[in-house]
Amino acid sequence: MRVTVHIAGKWIYRMRRVLATLCIAVLAVFIGYKVVCGENGMKVWQSKRAEVQRLQQEIARAQQVHDQLQHEVYGLQHGDRSMIEKEAREQLGFVKPGEIVLFEQKAKADSKPAVADNIDQR
Repeated sequence: MRVTVHIAGKWIYRMRRVLATLCIAVLAVFIGYKVVCGENGMKVWQSKRAEVQRLQQEIARAQQVHDQLQHEVYGLQHGDRSMIEKEAREQLGFVKPGEIVLFEQKAKADSKPAVADNIDQR
């Protein structure tokens, strides 16, 4: 038994550089995998970055809408006659004297209930 341990000890001593290189290579592969695919790896970082860009674009669009609405509110609060007239026409249906108003007539729905044609045949 002592001979076997002694032979294994010599083999390990001679192969120490190879074993150290293999251990470092395995460690490097493990760390590389964690960097790319880990919990906070490159793939997660790239998806988070894409989400940030999408949200920044959404914020920019919302800011444009906000600025437009703020401009309309300012115009309505400070007596911009064209804006007030536009809102009165759209929301309240106001017309100027002498204007002709045209209405689009909606199609009437059938007042008959939906019943099968062969109900009389029994």
